[in-house]
Amino acid sequence: MDMQGSERIEAPVETVWQALNDPEILRQSIPGCESLEKTSDTHMTAKVVLKIGPIKAKFEGAVELQNLNPPHSYTIAGEGKGGLAGFAKGGADVTLASEEDGATLLTYTVRAEVGGKIAQLGSRLIESTSKKLAGEFFSNFSAAVTAGDVKAEA
Repeated sequence: MDMQGSERIEAPVETVWQALNDPEILRQSIPGCESLEKTSDTHMTAKVVLKIGPIKAKFEGAVELQNLNPPHSYTIAGEGKGGLAGFAKGGADVTLASEEDGATLLTYTVRAEVGGKIAQLGSRLIESTSKKLAGEFFSNFSAAVTAGDVKAEA
């Protein structure tokens, strides 16, 4: 499954970049995220509870940041296992561009695969749920960034 989109965030590129690399901002933004811990500059571990149709599962997985081009782009790649519910793996290419008024346009291309019981639910349900979760993430992320929750890097 592939999905593309963009989100306008009312903050400068550098602030949005810092937020994209802040585990606490990401934890608050990811729907169902119970924990997100940075294990190195480019690796994180996560626990997320998701409900897709009739299946509710807790996924545990790892996330890696690749192709870093600060503060303009990176690729985020991850894989999670949800026990009997199955697995999910994929990645997203994220690009930041300055708008004339100082805001940032964040564009993304997501690639995802699911397997196990979740895959049996059908592509329409999985795709609609994925779009809903992406919308929630960007709404939460934008709110956190514009509320000034981003801490400057030391």
